[in-house]
Amino acid sequence: MANNMGSLDILSTRAGFNTAVRHIKKTLSIIDLISANKNLADLLEEAEGEELSNEQRPVILRMILVDKMGYKTASANLTAAFEDLSSLADEFSRWKAVDLVVAYYHPDMGVQIANPKQKESLVSIGLFKKHELLVVFAGKMGKPTDELCKKAADLALSLFQGQKVKIPEELYKGEFSVKSAKPEKKAAIVKESGKSVTKKSAKQPAKEKVAAKAKKIPADVSSASSQKAGMRMTPMYSVVVRNELFHNGNVEAWKRIIESYKTKYPGLEVYIYYEGERIININSLFKWGKVKHGSTIQFAVAGKDIKDVAKLQRYLMQGASPQFEAFLKGPVSTVLKLF
Repeated sequence: MANNMGSLDILSTRAGFNTAVRHIKKTLSIIDLISANKNLADLLEEAEGEELSNEQRPVILRMILVDKMGYKTASANLTAAFEDLSSLADEFSRWKAVDLVVAYYHPDMGVQIANPKQKESLVSIGLFKKHELLVVFAGKMGKPTDELCKKAADLALSLFQGQKVKIPEELYKGEFSVKSAKPEKKAAIVKESGKSVTKKSAKQPAKEKVAAKAKKIPADVSSASSQKAGMRMTPMYSVVVRNELFHNGNVEAWKRIIESYKTKYPGLEVYIYYEGERIININSLFKWGKVKHGSTIQFAVAGKDIKDVAKLQRYLMQGASPQFEAFLKGPVSTVLKLF
C-alpha cells in the first residue's frame, strides 16, 4: 500500500496532476490513431502539438506496444558502434511478417524512437554508439503476436550489433510492408569551381543537400532526416585537419564558427566528436596534442529544422586548415555573420 501511495505522489500537486492528465490525453490520442495500422514511430513523428518529453517516450512505448498490443521486446547495451544503418533499414523493410519499432537511448539527446524499416527514420538517430541501450519492439499492430515476433526482435538486435545471423524465410512473408514516404522535390545542385551551389525554385524554398560523410549514408537520406519533425541528429560529418597541427588558432576559429551558427540557429546544437568520444570543451583538442595533420574530427547537428550543415562543414574545414586566421578578425566579442 505504501508503495502504491508513493507512486501517486505526482498527483498531489497541481503541476503534477496536470502533467499526468496531459500524458494520459497524449497516450489516448495515439491509441486512437493506432487503428490506422501505422507504425508507432511514424505516428509520433506525424503527431501535431507538443513533443513527447524524454520521460514520456519509454512509458508510452511500454503502455501502447507492450501492455496494449503485446509486442515482443529485445534489449541490450550495444557491444559495438554501428554505422551502416542505411543497408540495415533496407533489410528490415523486407520483414513483412512483423512491425518493428526501435528505441535508442542516445547519450546526448535522450530516448530516440524510430521505424527501422524507414531509412530516413533510422538514419536520423545518428551513430549507434557502443555501451548505449537499444530496445527493439516487434509485433503485429494489435493482432495476436507469436514466437516469430520474439525471434524478429532478437534477430534485429543482433543485426544492430553487427552479428551475422540467418534470417528465416517466414519473416519475408506477410502484410506489414513499409509505407513509402511521399517523394519530396529535390533542389538541383550545380557544381562551379569545385563548390556546390543550390539552385532555388521560385515555388518552393530549396532544401540544402549535403554530402554525408558517415559510412554508406547517402546524401539524400541525410537531407531527409534533417527535415523530420522532432529532435533529430544528422549523421556524423568528417573534417580532416589540414593544418600541421590543430593548434590554439584552429580551436579559436572553430569556437567562432560554431558561435556564429548557433546565433543564427539558436534551437540547434553542434556536437563535436574525436576518436568516437564527444568533446565537450573544444580546447581539449589542442591540449591533447594528438590532433595533427590528417586527423579526422567529426561533428553532428541536432534539433528541429536543421539547416546550413554543408556551409558549417565547409567553414569548419577551413578552420582546421592554415586559412583559419580568416575567422579571427575583428573584436573577440563580435559574433561573425557567416550564416
